[in-house]
Amino acid sequence: MQKPELLAPAGDLEKLKFALAYGADAVYAGGADFGLRAYAGNLDSEEMVIAVNYAHALGKKIYITVNIFAHEQDFNDLQAYLGQLKELGLDGIIVSDPGVLGLARKIAPELTIHLSTQANCTNSQSANFWFEQGIKRAVLARELTLEELKTLSPKAHGELEIFIHGAMCMSYSGRCLLSNYLTGRDANRGACTHPCRWGYSLVEEKRPGEYFPIEEDARGSYIFNSHDLCLLPYLPELKPLNLASYKIEGRMKSAYYVASTVKVYREALDVLWEQGEASFKARIPQWLEEMDKVSHRDYSAGFLFGKPGAEAHNIETSNYIREYSFVGKVIEGDSWAGEAKANGIGCWIEQRNHFKAGDELEVLAPEEQPWRFTVTDLWDSDGQKVDVARHPQQKLRIMTPYPLRPFSILRKPLASTSTTTP
Repeated sequence: MQKPELLAPAGDLEKLKFALAYGADAVYAGGADFGLRAYAGNLDSEEMVIAVNYAHALGKKIYITVNIFAHEQDFNDLQAYLGQLKELGLDGIIVSDPGVLGLARKIAPELTIHLSTQANCTNSQSANFWFEQGIKRAVLARELTLEELKTLSPKAHGELEIFIHGAMCMSYSGRCLLSNYLTGRDANRGACTHPCRWGYSLVEEKRPGEYFPIEEDARGSYIFNSHDLCLLPYLPELKPLNLASYKIEGRMKSAYYVASTVKVYREALDVLWEQGEASFKARIPQWLEEMDKVSHRDYSAGFLFGKPGAEAHNIETSNYIREYSFVGKVIEGDSWAGEAKANGIGCWIEQRNHFKAGDELEVLAPEEQPWRFTVTDLWDSDGQKVDVARHPQQKLRIMTPYPLRPFSILRKPLASTSTTTP
């Protein structure tokens, strides 16, 4: 069976580059308009040109989201926008609205079109309808079970894509009205404020200011607070379905999240397809440990084995689980000339979170296992020795015992774990 495409989020150019460096076959990103992640950074017209050229130079693909549920006024500018996308040489656009689809086929008939998960495609009849309208690939709804996927897949007349990892929405395939109702920001037009993650309590009309927990928790109940999706352990069950693409959610996540998650799934897919299921299962504990090192909520299999119940929601807190802090990244093409020193090798990094001399940091890099070192010497961009990296995005020179590869990430464990070296 053909190995599926590993499709990663690219909320901005930095995340795009990290996703591709850590093994994604393709990325999806939003333009400045007409996408469902208004706060993801997104790409302006100049950045989209850079992104397309960058991906294609690596032999990778890039898709742009045009997946809002369009209102009448949106079509005033949409025609020109689709014309711009047509000239970019994209590998495809992702749409959910039939009107947008129809206009795209008229304005840019050569553009490959994928159906967004927002269209709620849950059966082969629906998928084949969309294929007849010119869709090449359908991104299936997240509410499908493994048994439903087994029945649907062989009947579909085009490519199928599923989400395998990332945040889950409490609404059906993301069609949420909570944000619009509570804050006036429309989730279906890219401006979700995530009220499903808020804490809720009950207030009786004649006793304002007295809050009664819906569950027996004085802090309130996070009744919509779904767990994150993680299908990593179940890739062997998905393999026989011969799906075209496995998708990771997270255009609003950090470059560190994208890099770490893509790295795990890249390794997992390669091992499963090239070495077999026994080798895959032997690596599962290591990969799950790596998954725990990024900011996340408790993981679940979503709908894969049936409708999730209360166990797939965290009713106690909406806080993320954080075991590591992303403290820096190697600056591209600006290593310290690889100059070897008596006590190590120096390179330039960009600070992302606080760290200091004496801290133990872990290095995450493409195509190598994580390893650790203790920070000894730090210099700022003026050559002055410093003890603490405290300024956001500060450029620093740091000593390491081994060379740091391009796109290496430095992270700081927030709890003590074992130390490894390359």
